Amino acid sequence: MAERPSWDSAYEGSPPWDIGRPQPAFVRLADAGKLQGRVLDVGCGTGEHTLLAAQHGAEAMGIDIAVRAINRARGKASERGIKAEFQVADALRLDQLRQRFDTTIDSGVFHVFDDDQRPTYVKSLRSALQPGGTCYLMCFSDRQPGDWGPRRVSEAELRSAFADGWAIESIEPSEFEVAMAPDRAQAWLATIHRQTG
Repeated sequence: MAERPSWDSAYEGSPPWDIGRPQPAFVRLADAGKLQGRVLDVGCGTGEHTLLAAQHGAEAMGIDIAVRAINRARGKASERGIKAEFQVADALRLDQLRQRFDTTIDSGVFHVFDDDQRPTYVKSLRSALQPGGTCYLMCFSDRQPGDWGPRRVSEAELRSAFADGWAIESIEPSEFEVAMAPDRAQAWLATIHRQTG
């Protein structure tokens, strides 16, 4: 298993995925009423998607392994007067939260895990999601040309990772906005339901 990077050091500055606002794909989900109930933003970074969900009426929690990111997220919530919870926690051990959520958000987390870690991550997501709950997952796509940035993910890899105990509603082409040139990257946006039973 590959050594996991130190995500805290990424937040010494401003990492390219931290654009200071939610990704447009998640804004559209929120506007459509999809981020409701108890929402967990996994790998929340500085908290933009958690705060977005909270602004749309959700009981929102964001978790990240990077202490610096969580501190920034808490600062944003305080400055904006938005009620949301932020915790330092490991995306591979969401069972340790001992909570269940109606919805989980993954914006750019799935693609950081190698083949050995993916099953652990998917199992971890399942432990935090209510039966029948929904995961909205956006990851870097194999449609992105070049070799910069994180590992590319194919639609087939997503389908394989969520084959057991999940129902994939859709996997659609999307885009990440990034704070570097080029300012957009090809992505997949997946809507995946945890099956009951």
